[in-house]
Amino acid sequence: MSSRMAGSAREDRAKLGYRILNWIGIVEQLARTKANRTLAELGLPWPQFVLLNHFSHRPDEGKMVTEVARAMQQNQPGISKTVKAMVESSILEVVADDRDRRVKRLFLTPQGRATHAEALARLAPMVADSFAGWSTEEMAEAFQALDRLKVYLDDNR
Repeated sequence: MSSRMAGSAREDRAKLGYRILNWIGIVEQLARTKANRTLAELGLPWPQFVLLNHFSHRPDEGKMVTEVARAMQQNQPGISKTVKAMVESSILEVVADDRDRRVKRLFLTPQGRATHAEALARLAPMVADSFAGWSTEEMAEAFQALDRLKVYLDDNR
């Protein structure tokens, strides 16, 4: 294969890769907008729902604001503002570290767990409708491909 043909193939792959990433962005925007309507009924803004998901993966593991900001790849002031609102609504609680009282850790509260469960329950019909025409195998294949991409991007920040 000539270098010209190899370059063309690489460009075609790059264009297809861009289209895939662009489509993921569009899907995220459409799904987020639709989910926001449902979450508004619960009084849960999208940024709080995203953090609820983050905390729900390891609910007994306390996290510092800086750790959350790094994991979410957002600036600390923005995360602090969202965390403050979640603490005020009893979704998260702030606990001083046992070894260093200056260090504050955030934990998901029972109210936070209940709010997360309610949010997921309210979003379930939208999610089910979104995949109504998909077989379980198609969903599994899509998940595997997206998980592979997520792992690569997470490992290569």
